[in-house]
Amino acid sequence: MINPIIRLFKSKIYTAFILLFIVLVIGVLGFRTISNYSWVDAVYMTVITITTVGFGEVQPLDDASKIFTIFLILSSIVIVGYALSIITEYILSKNNYEDLIQKRMQKKIDSLKDHTIICGYGRNGKQAANKLMSYKKPFVIVEKNKEIVEKFQNELIPFVLGNANEDEILFQAGIERANTLISALPNDADNLFVVLSAGQINNELLIISRASQETSYKKLKLAGANNVILPDRIGGDHMASLVVVPDLIEFIDNLSIGGEENVNIEEIDVDKLYNTKTTVRTIRDLDLRNKTGCTVIGFKGSDGEYIINPEAEIKLVPHSKIIVLGRIEQVRKLNSIYDLD
Repeated sequence: MINPIIRLFKSKIYTAFILLFIVLVIGVLGFRTISNYSWVDAVYMTVITITTVGFGEVQPLDDASKIFTIFLILSSIVIVGYALSIITEYILSKNNYEDLIQKRMQKKIDSLKDHTIICGYGRNGKQAANKLMSYKKPFVIVEKNKEIVEKFQNELIPFVLGNANEDEILFQAGIERANTLISALPNDADNLFVVLSAGQINNELLIISRASQETSYKKLKLAGANNVILPDRIGGDHMASLVVVPDLIEFIDNLSIGGEENVNIEEIDVDKLYNTKTTVRTIRDLDLRNKTGCTVIGFKGSDGEYIINPEAEIKLVPHSKIIVLGRIEQVRKLNSIYDLD
């Protein structure tokens, strides 16, 4: 995202350099033809005339050469002055603009609470950011590569420029107010350091880390990571499953998980479905199948225990969740009835 003002200054700078080059060429050719200077002397005289350093002439000038020099000095003063003013203004404007953008972004980050911090904006970091964006979950990205930050930073993707291994950078990302940290750095040692630092700063943080080597799995878990993901192993398992149970995997791949525009599976807090403080219902009482067409395929109790294909008499206690499956229009109907969007 390039500021239009910066783009305008760049075009003016190109114009200024072109004008300087034209003056230089005219000066060299003028001294070469009018004063019969050698090419080296012509270049020398042109440079000291344009820059007005005050050195003496290579040889005495005749009247024609003096008149040419006067016009060269006058024109070069205007052009050089214009070029210097444009370059100076561009540098100041660019610095001021970058400072303004950084202050505005930091102000937005400081206002976040219960957000996710993504360390590293590589392949896995981008996928995590896109998924969180589809769920409309707030997040901050910590990235040390300035080129990546300048390329992708916008109003929807807040960045903190710096090394995630430094506590100061994590504080800039609001780690004391965050509820989740995803360490997606390419190096396992860096991920280990981030997990240790993050856990010490905020011991209530849910920490998810990437790992390249299987030997790093236990180390990251011991360091405090709640979940450790090995992308290569997941990819290998997925490819092998396509050989063993191809139709099942293809069916699962075609399901669109919650947060996307077209969803088939949705995870829903029971507290959003009805007032759990006054009464406790069962899955049968909700009657989602008849009301929306969706089917409850999973239940997560308040103790964190999962039940697949739960019975209809299971009580939907406070702080529990249900997982429903349905066609796109059925899930949309569910969201509209219970105002879940």
